[in-house]
Amino acid sequence: QVQLVESGGGLVQAGGSLRLSCAASGLTFSTVAMGWFRQAPGKEREFVAAVTRTGNIYYTDSAKGRFTISRDNAKNAAYLQMNSLKPEDTAVYYCAADRRWSSLQRSVPATYDYWGQGTQVTVSS
Repeated sequence: QVQLVESGGGLVQAGGSLRLSCAASGLTFSTVAMGWFRQAPGKEREFVAAVTRTGNIYYTDSAKGRFTISRDNAKNAAYLQMNSLKPEDTAVYYCAADRRWSSLQRSVPATYDYWGQGTQVTVSS
């Protein structure tokens, strides 16, 4: 059974930092692409960043320069380092795994096969 478990969310002031972790089990982690999405109240789930199994990295425009995605195949884990956080970054953050990566579909939630339960990130002004 595949499980993705996020951690590291919390309450932080604007300008602060958080590091989200996603622990994966039940799959061959090195063969999947990993993505981070977020969903704010009343909004659709949106793509934040992704890292492919070969290490190619993609960010949404709002994350570029502030967020860093990484993965550690030895630990079956993916990470999202978030710096210079803004109130508009407030959302539930989800990690997801994609077995059949397509860079053109990287921002489409439906293309990801497995999801974590999410971790809340709240940025106060």
